Order: sequence, then C-alpha cells, then structure tokens
Amino acid sequence: MTRTNRPDIPVRYGSRYGSTNAADTRSDHACPVCQATITSARARYCSDACKQRAYRRRQTDNTLLDLDTLTADLRLRQVLVAQTIYECPTCETRLLGAQRCPDCHVFCRRLGLGGLCPHCDDPVTLADLLGMEEVQR
Repeated sequence: MTRTNRPDIPVRYGSRYGSTNAADTRSDHACPVCQATITSARARYCSDACKQRAYRRRQTDNTLLDLDTLTADLRLRQVLVAQTIYECPTCETRLLGAQRCPDCHVFCRRLGLGGLCPHCDDPVTLADLLGMEEVQR
C-alpha cells in the first residue's frame, strides 16, 4: 500500500507516476510571453491572448529575407526610390531617396537599399549592415 502526504490515510493504489497531491505541487511560475505570474500548476500561459501570441511567434518564418524579394516588394508599393541609397560620384555624399546631388547637380549612382542610421542619421545601405558585397544594378 502506498501512502499520501498524510501518514494517517493509507491508499491502496497510488499514482502510477508517483505524483503527489495537486495542492502540494502548485507553484507560481511566470508566463513565457508576458512574465505574469501563473498560479495554476497545469497552465502554461496566463491568458488566451498570450497563448495565441506564443503560437503566432512560433509560426513566423525566421528565414533571411532575400534582397531581390524586398526590392520587388518595395517596387510594387512604389516606395523603392525612397528606400534607396545614392552616392554622388563627384563629392561622394550619400543621399537617401535623392537621385541628384543638391550641391553638384549631377546624377548619383545607386548603392542599394538602406535607410538612415538611428545614431548618426547618415544613410547606410543594407549591404554595409549585413556585411554583403555591393551589387550594382
């Protein structure tokens, strides 16, 4: 005969896996999504919203985005020029979305997709950030 946590009550057939009383195993743990405290021992998430958010995070595609696909998507949305870095061949000034240099009044050459650096506000290409070779198109 196995016994429960109370020594005065004998149990003929105990748990198959040796678990104890549910009230004894209940421990407070945190929700993996929002870090809220979960009081139920069986619950994994604190709410249905956190459960859904965790599912959506697991289903997202974490593969690297192809540069050609990104270019085609920006072209389709008609914002390709606004996200392209150009460089003046004369003064070597980098410009975001401007195809002519305002100082030299010459057409600039295209370096690739990019944006402004959040720290210094200088135009930076994706190739510079990712360490890729520059592709001339």
